Amino acid sequence: MWERAKSPDLRRYCDLVASAASKLAGTAAMAQAAFAAAREADGVLPGRAAPLVLEGRALAALGKVDDALAALQGGRSRDPAALDDPLALHAWGRVLARTGHPADALGAYRALLPRTAALSSSDRAASAIEAGLVAMTVGPDAIDDAVAALREALGEAQDDAATVAVAALALALDRRGDVSEARALLSDRVRGDPRSAFEGARAKDLLVVAPNEEPALVAFALESTDAVGAREAWTQYLVGAGAGAGAGAGPRAWEAHARAHLAALAGGSQGRRAR
Repeated sequence: MWERAKSPDLRRYCDLVASAASKLAGTAAMAQAAFAAAREADGVLPGRAAPLVLEGRALAALGKVDDALAALQGGRSRDPAALDDPLALHAWGRVLARTGHPADALGAYRALLPRTAALSSSDRAASAIEAGLVAMTVGPDAIDDAVAALREALGEAQDDAATVAVAALALALDRRGDVSEARALLSDRVRGDPRSAFEGARAKDLLVVAPNEEPALVAFALESTDAVGAREAWTQYLVGAGAGAGAGAGPRAWEAHARAHLAALAGGSQGRRAR
């Protein structure tokens, strides 16, 4: 009460910040309202970090990732601890990944994963899956991070998210050289055509942090059941790797791995025709 008496605008500011935070748990339409409330809060008591962080989270939910990056950076410049909250860290990691900063994004996810206990099971799974995908885009130096994060994801992920987690972990293991474990994981955990899961909204939301990885996940998961589909997916991945060479080490770093798998599939087809 004393604080409110000293600063009559404090109650209005707190109400607006709380309103913005609650609206970010809703739909994209609510994200627009959250952005407006955060903007208003910043006008009521300028210079505080929380409104800018909430603006950034709202902009990220609306798909305006460049603006989101600027807002989150602004919040952190006002208060170095502004992004310590798990929801803010998650948004920070996603925005960094989507704006072409994979190494910085991996740093954000490394900070996030030990702090996810307060998040929902779905958000914990998303954090771990995205961390693994981002680690693979960084390249071989981060492959152990990818495997560790994706193992953690398997305990939380459900439905289509579980298919993404399994496919991503299997691919990470294969890239690390753990070929037998990768094949056994796919055999035990993937049923039917995995492409149906990757076409769902949940999978697409997870893969937004590493869109170039999707064809590789599909290709590796299909190799034992659909060689033609696997070849097409590996080819698509290699085209994307060439186009995305400037986006981080990952696309180029795994090109040789993809070419080896494509060659093995082609050799298998030729052997069957010869017989």
